[in-house]
Amino acid sequence: MPPRPIHEPRRDDCPWCGSKRLRTRLRAPDLLHRRPGMFVVDECRDCAHAFQNPRLTPEGLALYRREPQAGRARGPAARVLAARTSRRRLRSVARVMLRFPEPESWLDVGTGHALFPQAAKELFTYTSFDGLDLTPRVERARQAGRVEEAHVGRLTAPAITARLRGRYDVVSMLHHLEHTPDPREELRAALTVLRPGGHLLLELPDPQSAFASLLGKWWAPHGQPLHLHLLPLANLRAELESRGCTIVTADRSAAHVPHDLTAALSLSLPHARGAAPLLTAATALDHTLSPLLRHTRFSNTYRVIARSPAASAPR
Repeated sequence: MPPRPIHEPRRDDCPWCGSKRLRTRLRAPDLLHRRPGMFVVDECRDCAHAFQNPRLTPEGLALYRREPQAGRARGPAARVLAARTSRRRLRSVARVMLRFPEPESWLDVGTGHALFPQAAKELFTYTSFDGLDLTPRVERARQAGRVEEAHVGRLTAPAITARLRGRYDVVSMLHHLEHTPDPREELRAALTVLRPGGHLLLELPDPQSAFASLLGKWWAPHGQPLHLHLLPLANLRAELESRGCTIVTADRSAAHVPHDLTAALSLSLPHARGAAPLLTAATALDHTLSPLLRHTRFSNTYRVIARSPAASAPR
């Protein structure tokens, strides 16, 4: 039997709005792990949605999602990941939910090793945290006590959606939607497992960041080959409102991650000897400029808190 293809057919229309007015945004290899392949990101001229085209098949995604070195991130992958998963930053993300009554139950989607629930538990001591992930990492996180229940698979899987329907006061998706084949279906499933009036906490890379244009393929959130979609804030906001949600917060400044220059240098010089002083200087510059850049179009991430409809409605 011949091997199954790792790419779907190239599409000539936008998966978000259906427009055929597309342009090539960039071509990039796998810069994180240096595996073979070249990937194209197209952008819709009408709604600005950016997407991998042609998209990897489930088999292709599984191939590139496989972590090298016995599951441990190395080199640029480790440095890019560390900027988003430091305990200090994860606590700051969780802190934005303190303005609401303490939730009884919270599901973190795409949780990985459940570092976010572990950090959030320090602020929400009476909340039950569950995790969902495509990989068995979430099971190991449950065994380590970082989540109470572990669910392996996609939130959009009918069996998982049915089992979790209406169970959670909060659903968080931090840098998760860009990895999903169908972000709209992922949002629908998230609202299904929320209780009426519950809150959806989202963080996504901002494809309209000035750093994206300036750095091109070296802008880490372009994230090829695993980032399938890059959603502009306006599109996400409109989608949530069309489903009856109230947008409580839509913010670019607080969500900014000061790592653009460090990550770009790390991706371009992953094996260069003597790069440590350059990386240290880039990190210092990222953090020095952050208080200013986070209030400009150079902010690289946006955060949305949406309240689900108070009464269940057909979706």
